[in-house]
Amino acid sequence: MEKFALLARLEAKPGKEQEVADFIKSALPLAQAETETVCWYALQIGASTFGIFDTFTDEAGRNAHLGGEIAKALMAKAPELLATSPVIEKVDLLAIK
Repeated sequence: MEKFALLARLEAKPGKEQEVADFIKSALPLAQAETETVCWYALQIGASTFGIFDTFTDEAGRNAHLGGEIAKALMAKAPELLATSPVIEKVDLLAIK
């Protein structure tokens, strides 16, 4: 059962909204390859606000994801695509269905 999660909030630079959407969608194969990532969601919150939400069974899985390929790619593209630094929060899950 997942007890740990990450919530990343991304704010696209003006005119870069579609590139951010395409970029986070392109990370799906990387997420699928992560054996410790239980669920992974790429989402759009508003016109220029995007997010990534992922769940893990333990802290080790969450930390592995933070040091993984998606995080590396995100940080490499952030200056080009994002208006501000990504906001990445560790979340503890209280209940899931």
